[in-house]
Amino acid sequence: MDSISTAIVLGIVEGLTEFLPISSSGHLVIASDLMGFSGPKAATFEVVIQVGAILAVLTLYRKRFLGLLHPGSAPSAFSGVRGIVMLLLTSLPAASLGLLLHGFIKSLFTPATVVAALVCGALLMLVVERLLASKQQHMPVQSLDQLSLRQALGIGCFQCLALWPGFSRSASTIMGGMLLGVRREVAAEYSFIAAVPIIIGAAGYDLWKSLSLFSSADVPFFLAGSVCAFVSAIVAMRAFISILGRNTLKPFAIYRLLLAVPVYFFMVH
Repeated sequence: MDSISTAIVLGIVEGLTEFLPISSSGHLVIASDLMGFSGPKAATFEVVIQVGAILAVLTLYRKRFLGLLHPGSAPSAFSGVRGIVMLLLTSLPAASLGLLLHGFIKSLFTPATVVAALVCGALLMLVVERLLASKQQHMPVQSLDQLSLRQALGIGCFQCLALWPGFSRSASTIMGGMLLGVRREVAAEYSFIAAVPIIIGAAGYDLWKSLSLFSSADVPFFLAGSVCAFVSAIVAMRAFISILGRNTLKPFAIYRLLLAVPVYFFMVH
């Protein structure tokens, strides 16, 4: 595969963008294109290094995940069997659709489709914030433990939008949560946690399908990217929750629109 420096750059890009509503897949497509890193191996690498970012979630939210292992937890809280069922409900729609359309989705990893997704996602974020920005303190769900099974499934349906490279899984789940009555910061934290099963499943399936393309010589490349994704994801998650405590999603929507312009003119047009 390419040099370790390529893996490091892409790992940092993945970690910084995976949990922000700006699309990690979109940024990876753009970064890979700029570095001339393309092909089936590149597409699989861009999925698999997400596991490094997922390990960051498991580290920061380890108490929440340990709580899922306690069957005697409060029946109304996000813990124990109920918490596991919620994550399954959130993962099911996108996992099912992703398996059904796997080949088609891989064909969408191009700068043109990313530009379209960046713009569409940004406009939807602005609409959602316009509708709900003033209602955050009065949202029915003010903590993860107040999330219902129906809302978990609803967020999972919104997560299907993330199958469009460039739209952002984080953006789709946060906006879905807000539209379903979840406070912005809580929706963001749930988007972090809900990423674990869907990304591990996607990465494992993609790697299994493409295993014949790789050899033991590629292991250092994957490790370098994953470690960088892990470290940068921890930094990004902590900063994101802090930012959402004082701001809306509008700055991220504006960033997406600004990013779409040079990508379109220099990589698409």
